Amino acid sequence: MTQPQPDVFIYNAAILTPQITLQKGWIHLVNGLIHAIGTEQEYDIYSSKLGADTEKIDAKGSWVLPGFIDMHVHGGYGHDFMDADAEGLDAITHFHGMNGTTTMLATTVTAAKEELDHVLQRIGSYRNQAMPYAQLLGVHLEGPFINANWCGAQNPAFIVPPQPDWLSDWTQRFPGLIRMQTLAPEAAGALDYIEALVKHGIIAALGHTDANYEQVNTAIEHGLSQAVHTYNAMRGLHHREPGAVGAIMSNPAILGEIIADGHHVHPTAIRLLVQAKGPEGVLLITDAMSAAGLGNGEYELGGLAVIVRDGVARLKEGNSLAGSTLTMIDAFRFVVQQVGVSIEHASLMASGNQARQLGIDQTTGSLQPGLQADVLLVNSELELERVWIGGRSIQ
Repeated sequence: MTQPQPDVFIYNAAILTPQITLQKGWIHLVNGLIHAIGTEQEYDIYSSKLGADTEKIDAKGSWVLPGFIDMHVHGGYGHDFMDADAEGLDAITHFHGMNGTTTMLATTVTAAKEELDHVLQRIGSYRNQAMPYAQLLGVHLEGPFINANWCGAQNPAFIVPPQPDWLSDWTQRFPGLIRMQTLAPEAAGALDYIEALVKHGIIAALGHTDANYEQVNTAIEHGLSQAVHTYNAMRGLHHREPGAVGAIMSNPAILGEIIADGHHVHPTAIRLLVQAKGPEGVLLITDAMSAAGLGNGEYELGGLAVIVRDGVARLKEGNSLAGSTLTMIDAFRFVVQQVGVSIEHASLMASGNQARQLGIDQTTGSLQPGLQADVLLVNSELELERVWIGGRSIQ
């Protein structure tokens, strides 16, 4: 965003900073950055120096939170990252931006290399221009190096073992664009591939995997650091073989994603994950597909037919869950109201942890002077009132 943004001064708000929540605090956004944050006691002196053209907003006690970061999202509002053109990418990023996501990873599904090449080309081109809504930080390749026994809504026809030459080609042609890749760590050659991902600064994540407890922990030793949609499409926790879920819960070196929509994971299972890892070890994600923001009907995900009923997306053949219709504000609200997570910890799970994992915590992910003005105004019912991305109000 290159155009100057108007100054915004929000006061009488609960400002969530990394150190403390300031009741009746204020925050000043200038030129796309957080300029200053202050207390009620500092209000009179600071506000008296504001320019006449500054937009002043009385929050009336609402929360001011850092913008959400979604590391796992396939699309929304009728469009999918696998085939969206620039207009479709605007539609996806606008929809999720309006629902609190200020930064996101364009997530693929298992597909032929040529199709994944095209996705990388389109996302790379889109990022070379000013992005008006939620910012696409890069791409999350979900597959195609996964386990066919746990493919879920991934197309098994395109599942292959890890291909180091593909990674070499991608990193040469699209440097820095791939930020994360999901694979099955038990696949032949996966451990070497994980090391190669880490070497290139790409997050290695497990998902759609039959790996057992020992295999996951071995992969973590090689650089695996994230688990996609924990509990789903992986071996569950068993008292004699803790499985992938047991490794995720017990090893602090790996972060666990969670789809908090009440369909993918029971609230108690989410609570157990948070208790086991602490809020700093959990990532809220949407795994949203093109149906997000739309109603019931038939859709597609990776070429597979999907039916959405009452907000739940399932494959037409086999009835497996097929992504979600979730938004980040809905996930945030769910873990606070249904799971019992505090607003401070929910914010960490929706913003701060992602920023740290992606290495962008010196730019965004929290409310601190000097950081990008990715800011949400959220009322006491945890409904969004306003969204600013880089200081620009999204309407």
